[in-house]
This record gives sequence, C-alpha cells and structure tokens, in this order.
Amino acid sequence: MPNSDLLPSLLSKINENQLALEAAIMELTNWVEQQGGTEIADNVRGALDAIDRNEEFIKITLSVMMAPE
Repeated sequence: MPNSDLLPSLLSKINENQLALEAAIMELTNWVEQQGGTEIADNVRGALDAIDRNEEFIKITLSVMMAPE
C-alpha cells in the first residue's frame, strides 16, 4: 500500500482521537462548573467550539479522500 493511501486512515484516526479528547474535556468542564468554576467552564467550552465548527468539514474531506477514484 502506498504511503498516500495511508493518509486518509491516519487523518481519520487523528479525528477520532480529537473527538474523544473533546468528550473527556467536556466531562471535566461540567465537573469544574459544578464546583463553581463557571467562568472557567465557559472559557473551555468556547475553546472547544472550534472542534464543533470544523467537524463537518473534516468528515466531508475524509469521505472524499477515502472514496475510490
């Protein structure tokens, strides 16, 4: 398998890791908020918004890259 064929799979796995990290960070954020750290929780959620904003583009791009030519 050529190295170029590995790129979509690699990017897909990186994206999966990113989403798992987002979920874990959100759990911690919810806990921080429950402990009274509302401002910190809001800041973290704001930073995580970038993952949500980019998710659809990433999914579409990976689909195109993985489609047979």
